[in-house]
Amino acid sequence: MARAAPTPSTDDAHVAAARFETLYRACYQDLLAFALRRCDRPEAAADVVADTFLVAWRRIDEIPTDQGRLWLFGVARNMLANHHRSVRRRADLAARLRQELARTEVVAPEVPDDVGRAFRSLSEADQELLRLVAWEGLAADELAVVLDCSANAARIRLHRARRRFAAALRQPSLTR
Repeated sequence: MARAAPTPSTDDAHVAAARFETLYRACYQDLLAFALRRCDRPEAAADVVADTFLVAWRRIDEIPTDQGRLWLFGVARNMLANHHRSVRRRADLAARLRQELARTEVVAPEVPDDVGRAFRSLSEADQELLRLVAWEGLAADELAVVLDCSANAARIRLHRARRRFAAALRQPSLTR
């Protein structure tokens, strides 16, 4: 029985994949060296190269057949420019946040020593539940969203945490 000839789209996909692989094997080391010389961290250089080849894969039909390596260097330059802009934006944002935080005053709640001891005796999970309700003012249904559980489960967890806190407050060392 004769086999049907592959469809043109299948042939095109194989040709594109073969072309990409050839470009990748021929240019990867050069592009990585290019990026390593221009990035402050090796991980950033690897990201630049990965992004470059992602663009190449998506636009494989647009890459000039006789200048594929040069085309990839052009894409890598653009990826580097994007990377450097991103680094500058993050640094600017971090500086603005530091300035804002320097002007922010955090006031710790005044808590009697015995209440603080009882609270610290609870598990971290119970402490966080009680903080979310007391300090952040979350209701049980809002707590459920934060905890990624049902509202009923959040109410049960909160009830149990409150019960354990009440028991900790009744400990002999706190009732003297």
